Order: sequence, then structure tokens, then C-alpha cells
Amino acid sequence: MRYQTVGLIGKPDHAGTKSSLQTLVTYLNSKNCSVLVASNIANDVESGEFSSSSVVEIGEHADLAIVVGGDGNMLGAARILARYNIHVVGVNRGKLGFLADISPDEIEQQLDSLMAGKWHVEDRFLLEVKVTRNGELIHKNTAVNEVVLHHGKVAHMMQFEIFLDDHFVSSQRADGMIVATPTGSTAYSLSGGGPILMPTLDALTLVPMFPHTLTSRPIVVDAKRRITMHVSTENSDSLQVSCDSHIELPVKPGDFVSVQKCNERLRMVHSDSYDYFTVLRKKLNWGSKPF
Repeated sequence: MRYQTVGLIGKPDHAGTKSSLQTLVTYLNSKNCSVLVASNIANDVESGEFSSSSVVEIGEHADLAIVVGGDGNMLGAARILARYNIHVVGVNRGKLGFLADISPDEIEQQLDSLMAGKWHVEDRFLLEVKVTRNGELIHKNTAVNEVVLHHGKVAHMMQFEIFLDDHFVSSQRADGMIVATPTGSTAYSLSGGGPILMPTLDALTLVPMFPHTLTSRPIVVDAKRRITMHVSTENSDSLQVSCDSHIELPVKPGDFVSVQKCNERLRMVHSDSYDYFTVLRKKLNWGSKPF
């Protein structure tokens, strides 16, 4: 497959992103690719041939989307682009850039590899979260990394019960619960003491947040199961569900929060030189030799 139409998405009004966008447009023009630039960053491109488009239009018409920015930009774009059959790759202009394979200093070299067909696609599944109240659907959204049930007030404990499908698992008194995908296992879930999951696993992690017990531990479950959290009526208000730390859905005592695999898939493109454990060692300083 040769990429003929490429969409560019990024962080507006950022000097580093602006520089990379110009490099990308110049490169893609030289390869006779049709270039679509997200409308919120179109003014950051000073020269070259391109069309200003929405992210949805990029998803509908492009073969490849290049997201320039940090992991937050990638997550925001991914929740939209996962609806479409489009490949996605990132240029890291953030701090960690765990989801962005391409270094700003290696844009031409990495794209040469992609254009030559030296790449593979890794499908990442998303989560769908629903909040129901008295049997009525109140809120619905998606997440790439994690869904977090938590109190709106800092250092505030809440009570809830966890079910897998219709089977009771446990009662929790904690600051909340993180439900993370393998993609999100190296994000907030990791900071909460959760395990790292290889991206290709069909599994989810459930990580209690500051549980008020010595026996509550993270657990890995089959991603085919539906996770339901019943929020106790004994809780105060100011409860929330967060999706990738970007979207917040209000929750009330007595609500049911269900989380399950979404049908949408994020199709991440990696060069043939990509290695997951190399990324872990480089980005998270994991497993490096002690001497």
C-alpha cells in the first residue's frame, strides 16, 4: 500500500509543532501526496500545497494521519480517527511521546521507510463507557488509554461494587478505580501501581486508587468481559468518570458505570525497526542494565 493522501494533525501555536508541520508538508509535496491539514493548524504552515480540513474529513479521506505533538494530542486525535480505516503515526513534540514513534530530527528518514512499505500495523482497541441512572443511559464516550471512576474532590474516598458481566467481584472503598487498556497500561495505570501489558494482549487492568485496605490489588481481566461499577448511594456528590483525562462525565450516587471493549480500532503504524521493549527502556527507563 502506498500512502496517497496524508492528513496532518497537531498542537496549534507551538513552535516545535509548526517546524515539523512545515517539514512534513514539504516532504509530502515532494512525494506527490495529497496533503490535508487540520483546520486549527493550517495557519501554522507557511508554504506548500495542502487543503485545510477537519479531523473527521481527514479520517474519511486520508490513508495516513500524522499527529504532531505529545501523547495528549495523539489520544485526542485517536478517539476520532479510530472510527475510520486510516493508519496513524505520531511525531513527538511532547515530553514523553510514548505513542509517537517519529523523532522530529528523523522525519524524512522515517517517512522514507513508511513510503517504501517498511512498516506494519498494530491495532489497538478502545474502551466504551456508559453511565446509566435508573435504567436510563445518561452519558456515553470512548477512551484509548483508560476510564477512571473517581471523586471530584482531592483525597476523597468513595464506595462502589465491581461486577464482571453479571458476576460480583468485590466491594471497594478507595479514591476510585482505573480501567486501562494495554495501550494505557503505561500511562495513568502504571503510576497507580498497575502492570504493564503488551499492546497486543486482549486484556484490561483494574487498578484501585489508594484503597483503604492492605489486600486490594490490581487485577488483569479478559477484555471480552463487561466491567460494571455500581456507585454506592452512601457516597456524596461530585463524582466523575474521566476518559483519557480529557473528557469528564458527571456521576451521581446510585449510578452504574459500565466499561467494555469498543468496536473501533486505532490502527497505529510502526516502522519495521520498531520494538516495544526498546520503547519501554528508552521512554520509561525500564529494564536498563545497572552498569
